[in-house]
Amino acid sequence: MRYQRPKGTADILPEEAKRWNYVEETARMLFDNYRYQEIRTPLFENFEVFSRTSGDTSDVVTKEMYDFKDKGDRHISLRPEGTAGVVRAFVENKLYGPEHVKPVKVFYMGSMFRYERPQSGRQREFHQIGVEAFGSNEPELDVEVMAMAMDLLTRLGLKDLKLTINTLGDTETRDNYRQALIDFLEPHFDELSDDSKVRLHKNPLRVLDSKDKGDQEIVKDAPSILDYLSEDSQKHFAQVKSLLDELGIEYEIDKTMVRGLDYYTHTIFEIMVQSKALGSGYTTICAGGRYNGLVEELGGPEMPGIGFGLGVERLMVLLEAENVDLPILNTLDAYVVGIGETTSAATLKVVQALRREGFSSDRDYLARKPKAQFKTADKLNAQFTITIGETELENNTANVKQMATGKELSIDLDRILANFNDVVANDFND
Repeated sequence: MRYQRPKGTADILPEEAKRWNYVEETARMLFDNYRYQEIRTPLFENFEVFSRTSGDTSDVVTKEMYDFKDKGDRHISLRPEGTAGVVRAFVENKLYGPEHVKPVKVFYMGSMFRYERPQSGRQREFHQIGVEAFGSNEPELDVEVMAMAMDLLTRLGLKDLKLTINTLGDTETRDNYRQALIDFLEPHFDELSDDSKVRLHKNPLRVLDSKDKGDQEIVKDAPSILDYLSEDSQKHFAQVKSLLDELGIEYEIDKTMVRGLDYYTHTIFEIMVQSKALGSGYTTICAGGRYNGLVEELGGPEMPGIGFGLGVERLMVLLEAENVDLPILNTLDAYVVGIGETTSAATLKVVQALRREGFSSDRDYLARKPKAQFKTADKLNAQFTITIGETELENNTANVKQMATGKELSIDLDRILANFNDVVANDFND
């Protein structure tokens, strides 16, 4: 029987994995410039880590979570997003302690799981790159996080990015706006989708995030949260906008944006692109915001936080659709050709010596004729071929050819084994 991968998953084959590695390493280097350090958390957590933080009315919890009872009857969930697990690790490992410089800045990369309808760039197992910063409530940190996200996507070659921002304010703001939104929506109760009817009194902001077209039509005329901001919230959002202006980062304000998870407060943002590969109109490629109550929700002290996440699959689809040529290095420095059975040990010694010296090198492992070996070296675009036949073996030499120039020399085998870099520098660097 021939088995197939589960629905909603994908095999990332070697050629594609090279592109993924480039994206990930570009992110790592950029995050290092901003002083963010990597954190790795489990693929699964206790169910409550996500249900408490994401909100019991969010689609993630009600429809999309992969959760199950393990053999110890513990309620476990595969992680549907990265933030909650990082916050749990932050609290459990007491990274909020005085010995840790604030803000504590971390990033993560890895698989996430949501049971949803697979589509282009969206799978049931998907990968996220994200950052989180804890310990500062200053608008400057909001702007740094948004600037870093824009910087990453720009460095990867994307153009025409649109940054959209909004604020969800503080507790006072949310309480005032919540009642105003309920008052507006209640006369439309019968017209709302079933999901929105459930959410109306539990969490009316979720209605603004509904994907139902009827709901979207209703909320077009809903009151704006911007009209209910407390004084502190107004001041925070005004400073965010001012700093974005100072940095020359263009943005639009979307008063209906609320994000899909319940833990967000104050600044939220989405970075959007217009590409047919991801659907019609503008599509979100990266999103995030501030979550000032999340650390406390998972048992930690009062500690503000902010972060973003981006889906790697959607990013890769977009990069391909936009014909972004990623500078992927796939250089084979040397291919070692053996002619005759007695040369096998010698060619293996040369390959290993070159690898220890930092050169990428390979040889034949199929007992093929010399012609086939040279053909493989050419196909792999080897910079050098190093040929050892029985005559070379007797003379303790090897025939070294620089493929780009055609220059060919007989080199002492001991020199190659001891320092091939010296051979390249002094014999082929004309």
